[in-house]
Amino acid sequence: MLLRSGIRLIKYWFSITDEEQQLRFLMRIHDPLKQWKLSPMDLQSRVRWEAYTKAKEETFARTNIPEAPWFIVAANDKKRARLNCIHHLLQQIPYEEVPHEPITLPDRVFDPDYEREPLPPELHVPQRY
Repeated sequence: MLLRSGIRLIKYWFSITDEEQQLRFLMRIHDPLKQWKLSPMDLQSRVRWEAYTKAKEETFARTNIPEAPWFIVAANDKKRARLNCIHHLLQQIPYEEVPHEPITLPDRVFDPDYEREPLPPELHVPQRY
């Protein structure tokens, strides 16, 4: 239905290894600042790793079509995975230069009688950095 509406559908699966998932979960368990990221469903996903993997494979088999392909992103390294995905996505879209008129910055109007009023200090965000 989406494709018939003219939408280009590109699907990405960010894939991590079993070992990486275990490491991430252990880091969250032992870091009080990250424990909020763990849900009961996350913990159950460790138990169901193989079942989820089989379901993923079945999903790919049933829904990977030329008009709406799946692409798998190696995601053990989050930053590289995101950059690789962005680069790949941009490669999927044909880009053509859009012609436009040159832009010129107009001169600012200057009023010699205007004096800028100082704003109250409580409106300013403190400069800490």
